[in-house]
Amino acid sequence: MSILYRSDAPRAAAWASYFAEHAPDLDFRVWPDAGKLDEVEYLIAWQAPAEFLATLPRLKVLFSSGAGVDHVDFSAVPARIPVVRMVEPGIINGMVEYVSLAVLALHRDFFDYVAAKGARVWNPLEVPPASARSIGVMGMGSLGRAVLERLWTYGFRLRGWNRSLRRMDGVESFAGSDQLQPFLEGCDVLICLLPLTPTTRGILNRKLFAALPAGAALINVGRGPHLVDADLLEALNSGQLSRAILDVTDPEPLPAEHPYWMHPRVLVTPHVASMTQPESAAPILLENLRRHQRGEPLLNVIDRSRGY
Repeated sequence: MSILYRSDAPRAAAWASYFAEHAPDLDFRVWPDAGKLDEVEYLIAWQAPAEFLATLPRLKVLFSSGAGVDHVDFSAVPARIPVVRMVEPGIINGMVEYVSLAVLALHRDFFDYVAAKGARVWNPLEVPPASARSIGVMGMGSLGRAVLERLWTYGFRLRGWNRSLRRMDGVESFAGSDQLQPFLEGCDVLICLLPLTPTTRGILNRKLFAALPAGAALINVGRGPHLVDADLLEALNSGQLSRAILDVTDPEPLPAEHPYWMHPRVLVTPHVASMTQPESAAPILLENLRRHQRGEPLLNVIDRSRGY
């Protein structure tokens, strides 16, 4: 049985080492040393171009090496081949850390203090309790729920919005397009953790920003195409939004001439909020692969009709 890893090169050695130790019966290959492609039955990939997939006639399963699958061209993947997204502790923990940092930095006015330091101004700001702020999460999947659970420990008022209703203790839950407006009206900080689908592309737009309380902040850790750049800049410049923290952009990398780089109320990070960690991801993927070998149902198979 041949498995091909075609993803993050710096982590390839760790993946290969794990499979060599724990699954020596498997032929684990790392791109570009792929050998005969017509022998490959399982593919672990982040980018899987259509022309490359066409060279894998024996492919049985496509494993995404990340939590998202928006990078997959489903028209190039035969319906008989399941596409499996990555759900593992390293991705979840990284996202929880990043979002907690972003929310707390906004809550405790760290960006104002950075500006004050540059101007050599000593200006203590009022510190409201966490219970005075309402944090809203769009997308209540495994990542969104983990983020909400951690933010609850700080005492924030929490709201969650999802395509279908998902209830959580301590979280006011909303669902569907009819409840998006009332959800937004109560969010002092809005966090986007949605999957990228045709219905969510461009969802962070002028209409959505206008529904938020004046002075709200945005954290986008979903995907760059969720956001309409011109509408965000307009909302920031008018004061409708106070700040934006963006870990994802469209395109990536962000061009040097893009206005986000110099905008005083925008912080950009280079898609680092959450990364697959080989030491926790490899065992989970191997167990899923063994399930497939035994004829058992795969875990975390995406629903093509929904795109996640």
